Amino acid sequence: MSTLSYRTQTLKKGSIEKKWIVVDAENQVVGRMATKVANVLRGKHKPSFSPNMDCGDNVIIINAEKVRFTGKKYSDKQYVRHTGYPGGQRFSNPQLLMEKFPERILEHAIKGMLPKNKLGAQLYRNLKIVVGPDYSKYNGVKPEVVNLDTIR
Repeated sequence: MSTLSYRTQTLKKGSIEKKWIVVDAENQVVGRMATKVANVLRGKHKPSFSPNMDCGDNVIIINAEKVRFTGKKYSDKQYVRHTGYPGGQRFSNPQLLMEKFPERILEHAIKGMLPKNKLGAQLYRNLKIVVGPDYSKYNGVKPEVVNLDTIR
């Protein structure tokens, strides 16, 4: 039996093929969509996945303001942030965020599902979120429109 068939193949930086993918967020549940997008950013949908490298695709999310929450989360869920000053804890809910910054809901959900290290920061830079259906700013990279249900 040849031992060469059992060797683990590791990716080189030059052999990674990254694509640009457009995902429509209209009527998608935030958490379920975020897990699929995080897997695509990480590269887990590819057979050549390597956990220590950025081998995922670049993702453009359109219609970020049309995502939905299940149950009472739209009014009851709380996002907590801190200003850095004593007593500087601030709270907001998805209802307030949707009025001012609708893209931050998806940013927060997806960033929380990426690794908490340098690789996670690098993967997060591969994510672009657009409010509205117009992604003509990214037409130069020739993105392909993908249905998230087809990605495992």
